[in-house]
Amino acid sequence: MKKKVLAIVLSAAMIMGMSTVLTGCGSSGGKNGEVHVYTFGDYIDPDLVGEFEDQTGIKVVLDTFDTNEEMYPVIKNNSAQYDVVCMSDYMVEKMIGEKLLAELDYNNIPNIKNIDKSYLKIAESYDPGNKYAVPHTWGTMGIIYNTKKIPEGSITSWNDLWNKKYSGQIVMPDSMRDTMAIALKAKGYSLNSTDEKQIKEATQYLIAQKPLVYKYANDSARDLILGGSCDIAVIWSGEVYYCKKTNTDLAYVVPKEGSEEFEDSWVVTKTAKNKENAEKWINFMCDKKTAMKNFEYLTYSIPNVSVIDKVKNEKDQAMMDVLFPKEAVLKNCEALKSLGAENDDMYTKYWNQFKGE
Repeated sequence: MKKKVLAIVLSAAMIMGMSTVLTGCGSSGGKNGEVHVYTFGDYIDPDLVGEFEDQTGIKVVLDTFDTNEEMYPVIKNNSAQYDVVCMSDYMVEKMIGEKLLAELDYNNIPNIKNIDKSYLKIAESYDPGNKYAVPHTWGTMGIIYNTKKIPEGSITSWNDLWNKKYSGQIVMPDSMRDTMAIALKAKGYSLNSTDEKQIKEATQYLIAQKPLVYKYANDSARDLILGGSCDIAVIWSGEVYYCKKTNTDLAYVVPKEGSEEFEDSWVVTKTAKNKENAEKWINFMCDKKTAMKNFEYLTYSIPNVSVIDKVKNEKDQAMMDVLFPKEAVLKNCEALKSLGAENDDMYTKYWNQFKGE
């Protein structure tokens, strides 16, 4: 079964699961209870849900979101009950500060030993002491383009996305911090800027780009370029492996100004009703076989020693450099940081201005 079909099946299962959450009807869970999981769409191999249930006797109720900003108010307002959530670095930092997360009991997560220590160190930048979060994926944001239409090497800068010769062929992300990050980096600023003049300049730059953009999309950007709807798209590095296996005429670049490097992690909510089961889910996701299966499905960089060992033995070193880039590529990259409520409001104000134009 192809990945796209699997995603459709998974979506149907999620809808059914969400119905149970909202109505309170249906089974009370497996023989060992249940766990409510909230994650980015198509971010785990669907087969793993059944494997976890078979191994533990715990029923999984799974639902997905598109962006961190969509997920945040759901957890903040406790408008739906979730035990374990996958979210990005800056959002982990934000939620720790707002006391929305529970400290992990690593007695229930012995497979933490399989997470490469360098990625746990990265996690300490947003989760000091690794008290709340366990890394799930890592990667960069960059530009993928069709070399049959755009000569290889032509795209080197974020500013190339403002080139009128690509009008109608560009796909940009539809996510406040990610989209703003592109414009900020294009202008030579930090993607964590809190300078209102810089934010305003980036907003005006994005507004000026609007007539050139074919579509603003997140998860579907990959499918748009593979389907020939566009020639150039902003995607995450984990999508590149899958894309190039489908179409070898695609090239990926992290722009010279630098980009966003991210780490998405599993956390347990402060209001979790099934905390121990949530930690068992995280432990399962850290298992070597689970990580390898997830890597083969997702093709995202998973900081598990089993995946890293496989990558080291890959013959396609160019592709592996996309998944685990060299320091020269990363030197100008930054992770998004939590900027505080006042700056969040400023970003939202200018994001709404951009969306409203």
